Amino acid sequence: MVALIVLTVPSQADPGFDKFVRGFWPKAQAAGISAQTYNAVFTGMKPDDDTIRLMNKQSEFVKPIWEYLDSAVSDTRVEKGREMLREYGPVLKQIEARYGVDREAVLAIWGMETNYGGFMGRHNVIQALATLAYAAPRRKSFWQKELITALAIVQAGHVRFNDMEGSWAGAMGHTQFMPSSWKAYAADYNGDGRRDIWTSIPDALASTANYLKKHGWQTGKTWGYEVKLPAGFDYHLADGDKTLTLGEWSRYGVRRSNGRDFPRPSDKGILVLPAGASGPAFLMLRNFYVIKRYNNATAYALAVGHLADRIIGGGPLAGDWSREHLPLTRSETAELQSLLNRHGFSVGAADGKIGPATRRGIRAYQKSRGMIPDGYASVVLLARLKLGS
Repeated sequence: MVALIVLTVPSQADPGFDKFVRGFWPKAQAAGISAQTYNAVFTGMKPDDDTIRLMNKQSEFVKPIWEYLDSAVSDTRVEKGREMLREYGPVLKQIEARYGVDREAVLAIWGMETNYGGFMGRHNVIQALATLAYAAPRRKSFWQKELITALAIVQAGHVRFNDMEGSWAGAMGHTQFMPSSWKAYAADYNGDGRRDIWTSIPDALASTANYLKKHGWQTGKTWGYEVKLPAGFDYHLADGDKTLTLGEWSRYGVRRSNGRDFPRPSDKGILVLPAGASGPAFLMLRNFYVIKRYNNATAYALAVGHLADRIIGGGPLAGDWSREHLPLTRSETAELQSLLNRHGFSVGAADGKIGPATRRGIRAYQKSRGMIPDGYASVVLLARLKLGS
């Protein structure tokens, strides 16, 4: 039996962290972590200063979706994706057959998460999670559970402690799984008994396919379509909660931007305008929302879908972004809400969050001023409200 001798060489930098590590041992032990594993991992460990810095960073900056897409779906990333499609074609073919998830979607997530393994994070996952479990102001129980799961992964031999690379917040490997996601969805593609998303690219890609499959991926169907809207379109239909078949959207005058027919008019879609009437419009299908289970951001899921299309030969988006219609920061949104309330367009509390009440208020204001009532909050709209016009 190995006794707990952790921190025989104290970290010196933070006695509070040393105390946390000693105090956390009973929880780890109760979860099946051995003293041998615990000692090997934690002796001499210090808090991750970069994790602490990023944890406390409160940025007001909001990246416009067009800037995000310019970077995420750059020509370089598209070409690299096509190269990876050629290199890992046989593996991806088998993964697609096994899980029913289209190979280009798996590749696009790999490209988005780590640039095809080019940067998997510079943090040791256990050190980062231990730092968060110790110092994070919120969600301590979440970080503690992720830390225990990460310890169990190392103990089971799926990856060496020193190879457990990831982000400052604990997302790991080629396709950036949190430890809990690894536990639930990671796959052993090559049958060697390890689910190694750090050094085995086939395991990582199979794990992503399994994740998408378990969240409802529809085999052989796309994520969505870029569309054109007719003149006089009712933008209330673009609130993101109106689900119609593609055939029904066609009856509203919605058409694919490339002029082709929808291949399956019975598929259901939701109309999404990420930048309001000033940017491209999309009909999002079920697979788009499956991608959002990976990262719950419209910009991310759109980038994955568009990158997947580009990898297999699709072209750039047809619509242009009106780049002066910048999105608002949270403080600017609160200012917009206050101005709408003052002008008699009630939106409730000025909390800096865009919800249904704020969109209704924006639409009412836009309609009263002869503008397209798309409900989109931008710096252009805020400037007009400030002028009192």
